[in-house]
Order: sequence, then structure tokens, then C-alpha cells
Amino acid sequence: MNEHWAVIGAGMAGLAAARRLGAAGRSVTLFDKSRGLGGRMATRRAGGFRFDHGAQYFTTRGERFRELVTRLTGEGLVGRWGEDHVGLPGMSAPARALAPQATVVSECTVSSLTRGSHGWAVSAAEGPVATEGNGTFTGVIVAVPAPQAAPLLASAGCNWAGAARATYAPCWALMLGFQARTALTQDRLRPQDTAIAWIARDNSKPGRDASGDAIVVHATPGWSREHLEDTPEQAGAALHARFRALTGETAEQAFLAAHRWRYALVEQPLGEAFFWDPSARLGACGDWCIGPRVEAAFDSGDSLAAAILGPDPAR
Repeated sequence: MNEHWAVIGAGMAGLAAARRLGAAGRSVTLFDKSRGLGGRMATRRAGGFRFDHGAQYFTTRGERFRELVTRLTGEGLVGRWGEDHVGLPGMSAPARALAPQATVVSECTVSSLTRGSHGWAVSAAEGPVATEGNGTFTGVIVAVPAPQAAPLLASAGCNWAGAARATYAPCWALMLGFQARTALTQDRLRPQDTAIAWIARDNSKPGRDASGDAIVVHATPGWSREHLEDTPEQAGAALHARFRALTGETAEQAFLAAHRWRYALVEQPLGEAFFWDPSARLGACGDWCIGPRVEAAFDSGDSLAAAILGPDPAR
């Protein structure tokens, strides 16, 4: 029997799970609320600039993730930024390569999961999602942030409370595009400030356009919480003013936008690599299981898929 799995969330955890299942011959359909893949490994193209406004870089510690990064480097999808790794030409670039055979249903916010006599069904607010295999999925992997995973698991009749134990900090991200080089003297900066935690010259990363400056500013968790319900215009104006005060930059930007990551940084992880209910064929994974790193998201999704496949992936 050809198993067909639904993976909710196309960030690193969901992609890692889909990759391993696909390599073992399973069919996979990925659902994601965004237009593209990668989750917080995001790249925004706007105003002639390219911004990595989510995850800024990633590191490698374990063997499996290191092997993947080595392969992606050889394919020209990953490069070095100092001692760290980044996607080429943007942080989202490696995403599609992780699950090339998967069917992708984008711009779809999944609201519930139901299990019928023929298998699992995935629904949005309007009803069951119109995609091949829906209603007959062998199993479901929930690979979204813990506060979003909890209600989905509950809708599936799952009483596991583990997702509620993981907590996140939000983050406002400011994107500034300049036609000429700015006066910044460092490509990355972690100021000791109550409002701004990180400033990066994104075009200093390999594979980027170096003609002007694409600057990404991340607010601190405290400031982001305080301003969580600000409009992007309000948050952007406040962070821009603080950026100018910190750096002394007076040049007029050609582009300015702010983006809110409501679930940006894992503060309290679950402490378990993943959740898996073999009788229901229902699992959950994400960086919230292990820790606030891209590799942790990969390890969680990869480990869950390995548990699903068991000792004989070909069965």
C-alpha cells in the first residue's frame, strides 16, 4: 500500500519530515499558510532589495544536518557567512530542495483535522481542502509553532498537553533598503539595547547584491511583547527611529517595512524530540520540541519521520 501523509507546516521541521518520508517512498502533501516554503527561514524581495527577515543564519552540530548542509552547499544553495551558514541567494532557497517530490498546498491555513473510516482529512475554515488524497491520508504530522499545534491536535481528538509546555518570544523585524552603502561599520551587530537585539547588513552575505545596503533589524523580545499589537507602520517607525539613534545613520532609505513574527524564538522547549501517537498515526514536531535553532527544527522533523518509518523504512 502506498502511504500518503499530510504535513501541516512547511518550515524546516515539516520539510525535514517530508524529506525523510519521501526518501522512503511515501507520498507527502505539505500544507502551509504562506505562499512559499521555509517558515521562518524566510526571504522577502521588495523594492529591489532582498531581506532575510526571519532566521539570519544557521549552524551545524549533528551529523545528519551537517551532511544535508554539505550537500546543499555543493548544489549552490548554501554558503558561509563567517563561521555560519546561510541560504543562497536567500535563506529560503534551500527549502524546495528538501522535499522535491512533495505536493505543496500553499496559502492554506489549516484549522482542523478529522479521522474518518478511510483516513485523515485536513480542513480550513471553508471546509475540507480540495487536494488529492484528502480524507484518505495515512497519517498527519503537525509541524507548526506549539500554540498553533495545540488546537490542531485537539481538533484531531488528541489529548496530549505537551505543546502547551513550550513557549515563544515574539519578534518585530524591520527591513531597510538603501540605494548606497550606509555608514555601518559592522556587518552584524548585537547592541546592548532594550529595543533592538540585532542589526545585520544582509547584502554582506554571499550571493547578495552588494551595490546598496539591505539592513535587517530585530527587536528584543521585551520590546516586541510590549508592541505586539502595533501596526507594522507603528512598529516600523519606532524601530527605525531607534536604529538611527543607535547607529547615527542619517541616509534616507529607499524602502522600509516591518514584519511581526508572533512565534519567533523558542524560550522554553518541550524537552522531547517529537510527539508521536502510533495508534492514531498522528505526530507533531518543531524547534519548540528541542530548542531555538534551525538544526533543532530539522532534528525534530527528521526524528519523527524515522519513528514513523520504524526499523524497516521499506515496509
